[in-house]
Amino acid sequence: MILPLPNPEATMALGNQLAPLLGSGMVIWLSGELGSGKTTLARALLRGVGHLGPVKSPTYTLVEVYVVSSIYWYHFDFYRLSEPEEFDDAGLGEYFRDDAVCLVEWPEKAAGHVPPADLCLVFRFADNAADSGRVLELAACTEAGQKCLNALKNLGLDVGS
Repeated sequence: MILPLPNPEATMALGNQLAPLLGSGMVIWLSGELGSGKTTLARALLRGVGHLGPVKSPTYTLVEVYVVSSIYWYHFDFYRLSEPEEFDDAGLGEYFRDDAVCLVEWPEKAAGHVPPADLCLVFRFADNAADSGRVLELAACTEAGQKCLNALKNLGLDVGS
């Protein structure tokens, strides 16, 4: 599935629609260049499940923890990892649990160590140089991910323009 995200508001709208479809135990990979919208979508997902506090980028802390209802939401950013093995050295595997949703920015930096994704979201800058928007490719990697994408399609995807 490929979606245009012409502005940050469209990314926030998508997050609001996608968030309630994510279930415990899911792993969502967020890939793309710096500034392409990964953290904006993570913030929107957390807002979409009712988190009202600040949502910081975990670029320097590697992980930010949010508890919403009885579900833990872990937001990872592996941009600063220099070797994939640092994932294990930091003990990050313990966060990937059945009672958590894990949002993983820069999963390729921990390749072979980070658990596989249920959903892979890849952000790209729009091809048109005059367009400041983004394009998001969503791919299901598991049955749970496919159920999530099917439900998202059934919502009509009103992400704005």
